[in-house]
Amino acid sequence: MTTLTYQDAARHLLAQGLEELAEGDSRQASEKGWGEAAQMIKAVASSRGWKHDNHAALYRVIGRLVKETGDDGIRSRFSTANALHQNVYENWGDTDYVAGGLADVRELLDRLEPLLDHQGTHPLPTT
Repeated sequence: MTTLTYQDAARHLLAQGLEELAEGDSRQASEKGWGEAAQMIKAVASSRGWKHDNHAALYRVIGRLVKETGDDGIRSRFSTANALHQNVYENWGDTDYVAGGLADVRELLDRLEPLLDHQGTHPLPTT
């Protein structure tokens, strides 16, 4: 997939998540929240030529971006996205919780989008 495709998918999933939440389906809205975060992380990683094919790789991307930017809010909002992913299986989050989570994930997207690098000049360490 290309960087733009991941980026478009992230924004599309955000809209779907908000629709599903409005319909009262907090479980599916949670999954869309996780998906939108993962897709934008993949967009940034793809734009830089970084590995992004599994959960561990996504965590490494987040760690690198936090180091690069000094913005620990990226990590905390990614943790919120991960909690939304867990909610799909546990279903412990009510609509208010999921709405707050989706707001945090929207903020994550807004923080990650400017980090897209179409030059691919930032290699991710392999360790």
